[in-house]
Amino acid sequence: MGMSETEMMLRGYGLTTAEFYYRMPDYRNVLNSFVWQEYDLAPDHPKLFEFVDFWNKEIDGPLHSVRFTHRKLLSSGEWRNVTGEFTLH
Repeated sequence: MGMSETEMMLRGYGLTTAEFYYRMPDYRNVLNSFVWQEYDLAPDHPKLFEFVDFWNKEIDGPLHSVRFTHRKLLSSGEWRNVTGEFTLH
């Protein structure tokens, strides 16, 4: 069983979003786009590069370019244990 999203964030994972531009197999002058998101580790991005390798081996539409961004959703000093909550009004 894999890690939960919270466990992944506590271990340094962040959300990687990539936009793939690829050529249509039958119409090489037409570009399409595909958006991919996954929790990944920066700066090496092993899951992103694994997906790029999969694309190159298994999908007929050749890649034109890939744009991606990475954002840590949780960093040290932002996680704290809350033992209670008070609501006013």
